[in-house]
Amino acid sequence: MAEIETAASTLLELCRGRGWCLATAESCTGGLIAGALTAIAGSSDVVEGGLVTYSNASKTLLLGVRADLIERVGAVSAEVARAMADGALARLPGADLAISVTGIAGPGGATPGKPVGLVHFGLARRDGTVECHQEVFPGDRDAVRRSAVLQALQLMQVFALR
Repeated sequence: MAEIETAASTLLELCRGRGWCLATAESCTGGLIAGALTAIAGSSDVVEGGLVTYSNASKTLLLGVRADLIERVGAVSAEVARAMADGALARLPGADLAISVTGIAGPGGATPGKPVGLVHFGLARRDGTVECHQEVFPGDRDAVRRSAVLQALQLMQVFALR
């Protein structure tokens, strides 16, 4: 947990130094990224908000992810991760950066080509810059979720520096 706390603190300081606010859109991590950020005192000047969109319907309703996109490529995909990050920026207009996470934490849910541990990350910046990343994390459900939280925080640090 210390590694996650350090990564969260570093990200908050980076954003604070640039005068940026951030948002999260989480599926498989269920709010753990926002939780890691807001566990740090003083985070309210950087964290605009977070949306937990676990179901496909909530991704559509709360983030504006097109239902036909989810049907065509699946909720666990780079395309949906991108749309989730874009949707977080659209729904939380005070945010300058957004991270989204969608994946298969397990133990079930795997499909051909989409194993347990597969996580897609979407990163979006208010200037229109968007990146997507994919990882396959080993371990049980808790390990996959913890790894996804740490990776999300680290990806945001790099993204904020660009």
